[in-house]
Formats: sequence, structure tokens, C-alpha cells
Amino acid sequence: MTSAEESGPSVLERSFRILGAFDPSAKTLTLTALSQRAGVPKSSTLRLVRQLVELGALERTERGDYAIGLRMLEMAALAPRGHGLRATALPYMEDLHRVTRQHVLLAVREGTDAVLVERLSARDAGRVLHRVGGRLPLTTTGVGRVLLAHAPADVLDSLIGAPAPSWRAPDIQTPDELRVALAEIRHQGFAEVTSDRPEPEPVTSMAAAIRRGQEVIAALSVVAPTHTLQPRECRAAVMTVARAISRELTAGRESLPR
Repeated sequence: MTSAEESGPSVLERSFRILGAFDPSAKTLTLTALSQRAGVPKSSTLRLVRQLVELGALERTERGDYAIGLRMLEMAALAPRGHGLRATALPYMEDLHRVTRQHVLLAVREGTDAVLVERLSARDAGRVLHRVGGRLPLTTTGVGRVLLAHAPADVLDSLIGAPAPSWRAPDIQTPDELRVALAEIRHQGFAEVTSDRPEPEPVTSMAAAIRRGQEVIAALSVVAPTHTLQPRECRAAVMTVARAISRELTAGRESLPR
């Protein structure tokens, strides 16, 4: 190991950088691409990926490139805020999906992002760009606003402290407008957010909080083309299902970390 490596990031951090180099647009990567995207010297990348392959965290493709290994899927399935929450919520989400025939999303907060835990979609539903495991903004999505409305104050402060374009939305341009919108969500018990995207079509998200006791641990939403959404019926369905999931979680059938 060189002196530069000794004073640089730890082996664990460099390993996570390598694993984090993959994304939906780069599901397989060459050694050179891994090194570049992870910011790790090629010699160190080679040594680490060999170990990660041996451990099952990475796999070699037929072309000799690298991809995320099944061992990572096995480990991720043990995450209580992911698979555990999903296992409790999924039967209720399926009921909501059958009623609405639209996208049904389940998300948790991770820092200043929402992470999509599950998504159910109908074949003829409007197109949604979010993938399971992907990150969603807190201010421009229904689940995101619900999670932000119930997040600690320092989360909102951190978000507002970031460059404005990262948190602005069509209906929110200033910190005061954001604070008012979040207060309304806490008062009303739901968030209704309409995107301004022209293509493939504008969509509206209706979201409600999922609680364990008094603590909001996740958010549930239905996302539908704006012109087809029936706000009153959709709102009632989402809030009813969110309360049902909350009751089961509060009853202690699923243990989730705080």
C-alpha cells in the first residue's frame, strides 16, 4: 500500500465507493470505469474488486465486466426499513393498487432524500420515472413532502441551506412557502403534489404518512396522470390504507429501527 493510500480513504470507504459506482444507467462497468467513477486508483480498484467478487458482492459478466452480486441483494433484503416495512405494507398496497389501477409508492427518508422501498404499477398507468431503491426529492414528490413535513427541524434547515434550485418546486419558490406547505400537510394529514413535466404527461401524487405510534416512519402515495385523478376519492383511499398499515406497525407485528 502506498503512503497516499494510507493517508486517503479507508478500505471500507473505497469499497463502498466502488459498489456505489453502479446506477441504473451503468449496471455493468469495466475496471477502468469503476476506477474513474469511484475515484479510486486502478491498482487499488483491481485489488478491491477481486475481494468483492470472492465475497459475492460483485460478479463478473461474460464480457469480463463487473456487476452487483446477489450477496448484496440478500443483505439488502434484511434491512428492516426496506424489506421489513415492505412485508407489512405490501398486502395493503396491493388493495390500493387494485382500487386505483395507478402507481402506488412506499418510501422512507434517508437524509435529505426519500428512498423508494416499493412500487406497484398497472400496465396502463401513467409513466413514473422512479425505481425501487432509487432516491426521490423531498420537495417535489408527494411522499417526499410528507416525510419532510414530519422530519426533524435540522433536516429542513439543511435542505433550505442548499442551492435553491435543488428544492424549489412549481408551487414553492421561497423557504417561507415551503414551511407553509409543510404545515398544511401536518394539519390536513396528506400531501397533493402536481408535477410540471410536459412529457410524457403531468402527474399528481396523493400521499399520506405511515406511523409507528406517533412517529412517522414512511409515506405512501398514489401517482396518477393529473387529468384522470379524482382527488377526493384518491385522497380517502390513500389515507385509509396508510392508517391501516400504521395500525399494524404500531401493534408491534414488525420491529423497525428508529
